[in-house]
Amino acid sequence: MNTQTGTAPQKTKSLAAIRPLPSPRELKQALPLSDALQLQVDQQRQQIRQLLQGDDDRLLIITGPCSLHDPEAALDYGKRLVALNEKLSDRLLIVMRAYVEKPRTTTGWKGLAYDPDRDSVHDGAGDINKGLEVSWGLLLQLVELGLPLATEALNPMTMMYLEDLISWTAIGARTAESQIHREMISHLSMPVGIKNGTDGSADTAVNAMVSASRSHHCLGMDVDGNIAMLDTPGNSDTHMVLRGGRHLTNYDAKSIQQTLEQLNTAKEKNDIHAKVIVDCSHDNAQKKHERQLDIATEVVQQRIEGNRAISGLMLESFIHAGKQGMKGPNNQGLEYGVSITDPCISWEQTETLLTAIHQQMKVQ
Repeated sequence: MNTQTGTAPQKTKSLAAIRPLPSPRELKQALPLSDALQLQVDQQRQQIRQLLQGDDDRLLIITGPCSLHDPEAALDYGKRLVALNEKLSDRLLIVMRAYVEKPRTTTGWKGLAYDPDRDSVHDGAGDINKGLEVSWGLLLQLVELGLPLATEALNPMTMMYLEDLISWTAIGARTAESQIHREMISHLSMPVGIKNGTDGSADTAVNAMVSASRSHHCLGMDVDGNIAMLDTPGNSDTHMVLRGGRHLTNYDAKSIQQTLEQLNTAKEKNDIHAKVIVDCSHDNAQKKHERQLDIATEVVQQRIEGNRAISGLMLESFIHAGKQGMKGPNNQGLEYGVSITDPCISWEQTETLLTAIHQQMKVQ
């Protein structure tokens, strides 16, 4: 008790723990990416660029789990996708979703890169050191299968660790308005799809595309983990991802045309692509994962009927359909091959759908 004021002393918050991490260079040296694999990633990025430029007639298909949580199941899915790609690659450019960061509306599991054992679900702990190592190692194994990989970029510093393995990057609806993320896109060396706002409007994404196409001077981190000033080159390979909005969808022909009108207006003075990818999940599916099947078929039909500005589709897909809640850490009590974030369609549904889309594309 403070004898002068009669009040109890204030409790002082303990300082937050600070745990050093290896630099991006150190992580990559521990599990090196060979020159041959780096060339493979560069070539796969170029294939996506050519598709966006209209020099490749294939349809971009970005498919895979909502998030990676079990390396064994992720590799299982990847091997299945490689085998399917061998049959469909003449008409489809297939890229595997490999998301190791997850945005949270409030709190929850933030992804493999932050919490590989999902301890934060139970006691608030996490292990980014282990998470980055596990994420890099898993993505490297997927690249070794021959797959191009897609991820969502949430933290620019995380991308400094992982970007060498990524062929296509998404910017989410919540982060498209962020100046920091626009600067990051400007620095990334792969095509980037920017999602429309959570209200369904395209304005924020168009502004982000324009901003990211320009050079920026910004704070960042170099490969040795030092804070540095970055002079970004600008990214001319941005495009729109339509994911719907609150209580509305935007994959129908009218919505896509309205978006393309905005993009074409912006393209007149800026180095961007007036192309769209349709996210068949999220608000377009109204939280019903099996709706992805009908949405994909409808969008491909629009493409066949002449809308060549539709460049691709995104699907949330895993080995088994649906989702499951978090249970114990280290996969205790979890069903193999079932999402722990958004619900997914099953592998059987994915294989049937992509085979059918491949047949649809024959009539182009």
